[in-house]
This record gives sequence, structure tokens and C-alpha cells, in this order.
Amino acid sequence: MATTFYAFCLLSALQLWLVVVRATTADSCYYYPLPDLPISQDNRTIPWGEPTITYTNGTTCCSTLDQVRDELDAIDSQLLQLLSERSAYVREAARFKATEESVNDPSRSQQVIQDAIDAAPSVHLPQIVAKMVFEGIINSSVPFEECIFNAYDDDSC
Repeated sequence: MATTFYAFCLLSALQLWLVVVRATTADSCYYYPLPDLPISQDNRTIPWGEPTITYTNGTTCCSTLDQVRDELDAIDSQLLQLLSERSAYVREAARFKATEESVNDPSRSQQVIQDAIDAAPSVHLPQIVAKMVFEGIINSSVPFEECIFNAYDDDSC
């Protein structure tokens, strides 16, 4: 019994230490929930800091805001293509649902969102971004699938 209590206390102390360590680094912004960090009062030169993206050829990004925006636009285009493909599969999923009530599966929705949150650190994606994006994807996919279910082959959806 004492060993279990000791292990619990040690684990609690370790978790608290991790929260404190995370809150003292920029990486703390990658975990959810976000730490309560004070607002920076620094007067920064523009641009501030060093480039953090290194391409495979060894060069770094980004030397201008326009370069950052160009890269973001290219990524947004890829995201739109992936969302289009995902929507096609959502449409297909509607074919396998027997009732309109079976279209919205809250436990499946929560699992998809939680899986994204859990996987985010492995690709160095802020967990808050994964959470918010996947909530948005699910919250738009369910009404779309309901529309498909109700319309069958109608192309109005």
C-alpha cells in the first residue's frame, strides 16, 4: 500500500515537473491545454529570431514574409485537395448507413479528434491546432454526410 502511494506521489511530482518545464520553453505551445504564459513585453526587431525550417538541400526558410505566405498558400492548396478526398470518403460512408441516426456517431467523432490530438506531437504539430482543425472537420463532415444520406444520388450536396 505504501509503495503504491509512493509511486503515485512520484508520478504526480513528475507530471508537475513536466508541466513546469514545458511552460518554460517555446515547445509548451505544442501541447494542449496551453500553459498560462505571460504576454511578452519585449520590443522585437523585425524579423526576430532565426529561421526554424531547414529544407533537405540545407537552406533555410524564410527570409521574407512573402516567402512565408507563398509556402502557406502552397500548403493550403494541398490541404484543400486532401479535404476534397476526405469528403469523397465521407460521401461513400453514407452508403453504408442504414438510418439517418447512424450517420452521426459521437463516439467515432471523439475518437478521430482524440487520435489527432494524440498523434500531433509525433509530427511536431501543436495539439491545440490538431484539436481545433479536427473538430472543424468533424463538425462539417457530419452535416455533409447527413445531406448525402437524405439526398441519395442528388448532386445538391
